Order: sequence, then structure tokens, then C-alpha cells
Amino acid sequence: MNKELTFNDLPMVVAQLRDEVGMKQMIISLQSQNKPHKANTHIPMSVEEASAYLKMPMATLYMKLGNGSIPATKPGKRYCLYQDELDKWLKTNRKNPVPLTAEEENAAIIAGNKRKPKPLNW
Repeated sequence: MNKELTFNDLPMVVAQLRDEVGMKQMIISLQSQNKPHKANTHIPMSVEEASAYLKMPMATLYMKLGNGSIPATKPGKRYCLYQDELDKWLKTNRKNPVPLTAEEENAAIIAGNKRKPKPLNW
């Protein structure tokens, strides 16, 4: 079964390998085309947009934001909500913040660890 290859067999073997690699690449490209592409839903929203998206009155939304039951950030005076976090919150129907996946939790930990300046001896 294990036929020893000679120099004369080399062009035929290279042609077979070329055809096989070309077929694999074509199959991979076809498989990637058939996969549905997810739309980016990590879209920042204002409170008004979130109220319309959730079909919830503004007063109720502000009350839930104040309680911390709806996941949101408040970088300044205004709340910033993200559509994907609101979707997760609706799916889990929990009163606490959205549970993070392992990758999201690692990214949050890395982003939260900032280097502290060295104390200066004045």
C-alpha cells in the first residue's frame, strides 16, 4: 500500500495536492458564505430611544435606572444604555445587572486594572 515515491512521480503528487488544497479552500469559503452574519447590536442609546425600544414610560425607566435594575452607564449627567445589554436584561428578566460571559468578564477586569502611579517621595 505504501508505494515509494520517485522523482518521476513528483509532478503527479504535486498536482493532486494542489487540487485537494484548492477544494478545501473552496469548501471553507462556501461554508463561511452560508453562515448568517450577526448585526452589531452594541449600539449606544439615549433614555428616550431606550424608552421607545422597551415600550416603557420614561418615568418607569428612570425609576429602574435609579434602582440599578436596568444595566446602564452614566459617564456624565446622562445615562447611556446599550441595545444588546437591554436584550439580555429582557431575556434574563432579572433585577440585577446582566450576567457577563467569561470573555466579557475578562475584558472588564483588564479594563478596570489601571496602573497606579508610583508614590513620590517629596
